[in-house]
Amino acid sequence: MSYAMSAALQAAVFTALSGNAALVAMVEGIYDSPPPGTGTPPSGTYITLGDELAKDRSSGSHKGTEIDFEVNIDSDFAGYSAAKEVAALVVDTLGWADMPLSRGKLVNLMFIKSRARRGAAPQTRRIALVFRAILDDGTI
Repeated sequence: MSYAMSAALQAAVFTALSGNAALVAMVEGIYDSPPPGTGTPPSGTYITLGDELAKDRSSGSHKGTEIDFEVNIDSDFAGYSAAKEVAALVVDTLGWADMPLSRGKLVNLMFIKSRARRGAAPQTRRIALVFRAILDDGTI
């Protein structure tokens, strides 16, 4: 297994999301981690990269990794509509993005599931999108 590709995948996802002008216009920000500040998150709708789970997918001739990762949409709007619009654009963006990695190769990226739920105040809505990436680090 090569966990080293995890950082490369994270950077590529962040770059793909940040490079979509329509998505950037819909949110207050796209963050690699929860935004710093006065102890409260930003108002409006924003995106953070979330948790991940990596599994070895190596073979006798290749180092491989499967990474399930979250992209979270938080919103302080009363309904889900704003967060769902952003979530749909995130799925579309990552589904069609050409994402070269600084290490390894992205073999496949697929949307797995989502969970929409009420968050703790002041974020009244959160949608967690889960994606699965299959990565190849080349031959052993």
